[in-house]
Amino acid sequence: MTLTHPGRAHRVARRSRAVPAAVVALALCATLAACGGIGGGASADGEAQRLRLVLDWTPNTNHSGIYLAAERGWYTDAGLDVEIVEPGETSGLQLVAAGQAEVALSVAESLVPAREQGADVVSIAAVIPENTSSLISLTADGITRPADLAGRRYGTYGSALEAALIERLVACDGGDPAAVEMTPLASDDFRIGLTQDQFDVGWVFEGWDTIRLRDVDGLDVTTIPFADHTDCIPNWYTPLVATSQELVDSDPELLRAFLEATARGYEAATADPEAAADALLAAAPALDAELVRLSAAYLAPRYSSTPEQWGAQDSATWDAFVEFLVSEGLAAPGTDPDALWTDELLPDA
Repeated sequence: MTLTHPGRAHRVARRSRAVPAAVVALALCATLAACGGIGGGASADGEAQRLRLVLDWTPNTNHSGIYLAAERGWYTDAGLDVEIVEPGETSGLQLVAAGQAEVALSVAESLVPAREQGADVVSIAAVIPENTSSLISLTADGITRPADLAGRRYGTYGSALEAALIERLVACDGGDPAAVEMTPLASDDFRIGLTQDQFDVGWVFEGWDTIRLRDVDGLDVTTIPFADHTDCIPNWYTPLVATSQELVDSDPELLRAFLEATARGYEAATADPEAAADALLAAAPALDAELVRLSAAYLAPRYSSTPEQWGAQDSATWDAFVEFLVSEGLAAPGTDPDALWTDELLPDA
């Protein structure tokens, strides 16, 4: 069972059909200028160690710290030759589990079922500690709280996780979840879906989709952030950094060097969102520059709970998320949350 956020999963799949099945590599490593040494990732003979990083989606501001670390040479300084790879037909977790990549960006709702299916994958850092998902609607429709979804059309990708979350949100707020009309999405273009009255509300990410619709496209929209309703639904890590337990055991110094440089990148993105936007646009110039800069500014204070400590995960967050999945029949009873993650490789560990 795949629990990945339906919007992300659909958009990755849709993009994959538009490019060759082979993944697209963005070489951002050995030729970059040095900015001061930070660690010990080099092999015994002094050669840079190769590390393949598979993104969870096409380049966006969730990845800004990675691109900034690459641009400033911090991976090179750490003795690493980091290859950033866009997702293709095969997920990053599958590539990590198969030994074809060392690290992948993923999401908690994909990592849990991957482990249940035998993939020995583990989360080693949270890119953003608080889920930035929201429900979005046109302000004129008056949908301001979950209970307002009763009697409305929710644009759905047909995900089991999606249905469980909507039901829990509406019921917890005193509404009737059975009165929510689950309308299959014709596309993931929420601007068209909302303005052409295909549906009333959909699931988006505040730091990207909402900014695109509200601030770039100029739509008058209202959102219901998931983070405002953690009394009803759990927080969870989306995205996160995953690797294999085998690599954690066999080469923890490689992963420590990678995370130290990556943390430095996200700390720099927090302090200087303009620089983060510039680094991302240099690597992916086809992106909308206005959207990237606004999104970078939105995410800057959200990359970590404190500016000096990027990547930290919390046992309570994992416990609550797994409990939710089990209660909804989306994870096996007895799933051990503690086996899903570790903070031991982070710089401050």
